[in-house]
Amino acid sequence: MKLKEQMPELNGATKWLNGKVSTSELIGEKPTLIHFWSVSCHLCKEAMPNINKFRDGYKDTLNVLAVHMPLSEDDLDLEEIKAAAAEHGITQPIFVDSEHTLTEAFNNQYVPAYYVFDKEGRLRHFQAGGSGLKMLEKRLNRVLGETSKTK
Repeated sequence: MKLKEQMPELNGATKWLNGKVSTSELIGEKPTLIHFWSVSCHLCKEAMPNINKFRDGYKDTLNVLAVHMPLSEDDLDLEEIKAAAAEHGITQPIFVDSEHTLTEAFNNQYVPAYYVFDKEGRLRHFQAGGSGLKMLEKRLNRVLGETSKTK
């Protein structure tokens, strides 16, 4: 995805965990952080406490959505996905993307990967990999700051 592109429709989930959301529900009120992860991704698990901190710390001003992107056949076990989500405190909605439908819509190739959308649903920041979470927080704060100015 390119910066300023509109958030793709959240279609093609194999399963939703922790509730289901639509693109239209995520656009309009507040910015959205969408993070791609996988049960077999060690860096994803290391980063999860930070993502949970963003989710909890900005719960009134930020939508957070997890997308489980399998890296191999071993990552398709729904019970394992549920167990990993519970173990790592992922309470936000999880789009289980076993057929890579949303992964392809985002043109995403990485886990972990982070997409920050403004409240109008335009992509404002993308980053991938386990490091750089300070930069992600900086970008989140910038987009959140813009939102608070327009209210």
